[in-house]
This record gives sequence, C-alpha cells and structure tokens, in this order.
Amino acid sequence: MHKTVVIDIVGLSANLIGEHTPFLKRYLEGRTLTPVKPVLPAVTTTSQSCYVTGKWPAENGIVGNGWYDREDAEVKFWKQSNHLVQGEKIWDAAKKRNPAFTCSKMFWWYNMYSSADYSATPRPQYHADGVKAPDCYTHPPELRDRLQNELGQFPLFNFWGPNANLKSSQWIADASMRVDDWHDPTLTLIYLPHLDYCLQKFGPDFSKISVELGEIDKLVETLVRFYEDRGAKIMLLSEYGINPVSRPVHINRILREEGLITVRTERWYELLDAGASKAFATADHQIAHVYVNDKTKFAEIKKRLEGTPGIALVLDEAGKKEYHLDHERSGDLVAVAEPDSWFTYYYWLDDAKAPDYAKLVDIHRKPGYDPVEMFMDPKNPLIKLRAGYKLGRKLVGLRYLMDVIPLDATLVKGSHGSSQVPEEYYPICVTDQKVEKSSLEAVDVYDVIWDHIWS
Repeated sequence: MHKTVVIDIVGLSANLIGEHTPFLKRYLEGRTLTPVKPVLPAVTTTSQSCYVTGKWPAENGIVGNGWYDREDAEVKFWKQSNHLVQGEKIWDAAKKRNPAFTCSKMFWWYNMYSSADYSATPRPQYHADGVKAPDCYTHPPELRDRLQNELGQFPLFNFWGPNANLKSSQWIADASMRVDDWHDPTLTLIYLPHLDYCLQKFGPDFSKISVELGEIDKLVETLVRFYEDRGAKIMLLSEYGINPVSRPVHINRILREEGLITVRTERWYELLDAGASKAFATADHQIAHVYVNDKTKFAEIKKRLEGTPGIALVLDEAGKKEYHLDHERSGDLVAVAEPDSWFTYYYWLDDAKAPDYAKLVDIHRKPGYDPVEMFMDPKNPLIKLRAGYKLGRKLVGLRYLMDVIPLDATLVKGSHGSSQVPEEYYPICVTDQKVEKSSLEAVDVYDVIWDHIWS
C-alpha cells in the first residue's frame, strides 16, 4: 500500500503547458502524459464521479452538475451529499483490501456525508436575515475549526464569482498539506479550481491567462515538492480542458418560442415553472438535459433542436445509451453543443423581466449553470462603486442584493462539457508509472489511481 496523492488541476489540457508553466514543462520530462477522453458531460461532478467509482454516469447517476428532480418538480444544481453518487467509491474498495487505508478528500465534489476519513468542502452559512457568510464543511467536524484557526476563514467569495482568484486554490492546497501533516492519509484527492476562472472568461488566450498559468504552476510545484518529500506517488489530473467558444445557445428561449415553457410572474419578473412546462432544459455548459413533460411534443422538440445552429447532437434513448447517459436523472433528450458553442439557462425573452437572481451569484436558484457569474457588468461604469455600496450595507447589517452580474452571455469565451472537442482540449493524466493505454476513458482513471496505491 503506497501513499498516493491526486492533484486535480481543473481545466488543464496539454496545450496550456509550455513557457508560462515552467515547472509543469520540466515535470513532464521522463513522465507519462496520457490524454483522457472527455466523458459526456465533461463537467466537474460527472468527471470526478467516474474517476472515484470507475463507472459511467448511467451507473453512478451523476449526469451533470445538476438535473431536474421529477418528484419535487425542481431543478437542483450543485448538491453536495455523497449519497447521490451511486456505486462503491475507490476509498471504500481500498478499505476492504486493507483496513489501515485512509483517504483525505479535499474539495472534490459530493464531499458531504461520504465515507472518506478526512474531507473539506465549501459550505456557506445562510443566515435568517439573508446574509451568506463564507465557511466550509469538514469531516470530522473539528477539522473545520482547526483549519480555519490556522489558515483563516475559507475564502468563499474567491472560490467563485467576479472575485474568484488564486486565494481559494491556495487555501485548499494549504489545508491539504495540513491534513497530511496531522493524519498522513494513504490517498489524498486535491481540487485546484484556479484555471477554471480565467479560461471560462477568456478561453485559451495566452495574452490574457499567462498570469494565472504561472500562479497555478507555482502552486502545483509547492504541492509536488511537499508530497515528494513524504515519499508519495503523485498523479496530476484534470476533469476537462476548456475550448474557445463564441456562440451562446439560448435553448430555453427556443423552447419558450415554441410555446413549451410556462413562467410564473412575481412582482416585475418571470420565474420558470418547470413542473407546469411542457418541456424545458437544464443547461450545463455544453450539454442541456431537456425534460419533456408533454410526451406528444417529443418528436417536434427533437426536430426543432436538431435544426438549431450551435447544437451538434440531440440524444434520444438510443443516443443516451451510446454515450452512457441512460439514467433516470437524465433528460428525455440530451442536447450537445458544437465545440464553439455553449448553452445558457436564460428562459425570459425580455431582460426587463429577468428574475432577480439573474444578476446575482446564485448557483442554487438558477435552473442551470451560469458562467456569466464570473463577470461584473462591463456596461455599467459605476459597477464597482455599486458593489462597494452593497458591501457596505452588508457590513452594517442591512439587507442587500449584490446584483452586479450582467445578462450578456457573449462575454464568455471558454467552455467545456462536450465530448466532441479536439484532442488538444482533452483533460490529462500525468504519472510516474507507465500507463498501458495511449488514451484513457474517464472510467479508466479509477484503475490508474488503484494501481498507484497497490503496485
């Protein structure tokens, strides 16, 4: 049984390694870099679940970062219970082989109520007065206080949103090393989200992302040196690469124009009424699960979407089976974007009727993923003053809405999720050990981690 650490560098693909990442460039010499064919969808929760179960989404149930709960008639994104991931996890299988095995799961997703020995994940405090305060959730519970006493409060507002930056990845790296000092786990899984921010904002444009590439390069070097000193086997891994995009596809607006979406009007704005709609989509980067409540509309919806510019594939039952997405959580249809396109969640036809949460960082209420949350409204020259005013209201205990997010999807220049992208944007697996295959499927990563632990 060998001490092993897997460093998940989100968004890293082979095309990014070069002059701006001198450590990674040197580190690859004499090591094996193997491309990983993107799973569909190539998103955080699906990729990670394939890696830790060795099972496709059809078996582990993680068909995206969110989906429509048919019983609750609600769209649910970014849930955190590990019970959602179906199938045995790699740490449970390892404990069966050797009860002395321990696992530290540092900010990999579905990290609440898992059977990992040590874990930490973002978990804000939601106060009764509407305030959202930074915090994290850990197992065991006392680990939270010990980490935050040493490292300061988890920087939640640097983890996602317009202020996302290196601070969150640095905190996660420091926390991972602390847990290793205190508990010496056999397997450590570390999540570093830093590149996700700049790549979704700017795409793989080196003139705009070189600073972030240098920052993540230095942070990875720190982690590698730390774990090398402890004799660990090290894997560098990513969940997806990010390819350039220039065309947002407003799939719910298309369905609404066909008379399929129902909205409920509250005050001045419109709310998607998923349960009452004949059909709607949960957009998730470059895929969209389309739930068809009125089955008589199935054929016409499929035909309409297949004829939409920016949509490469529309998977029915046979197609979902081919792509390992035939699970009850999946949409009745699954739309896959062209490599240069991605799906918005927008369902309103007039921005004046957009819901109040549309201009907020609000990952749970939005019925789909919204990468525009990375931006402050560039059309408002006073937007930073507005944000400062809102922050001031928060600091003195007044209610506020940090409504600074634009409604311009063309700002987004990078995306992921499709499996139909050029190989230069594939995720990668870097190891000291020989990998027999010239490329890996996402489910093969499980075996590579397993071999590091036991061989």
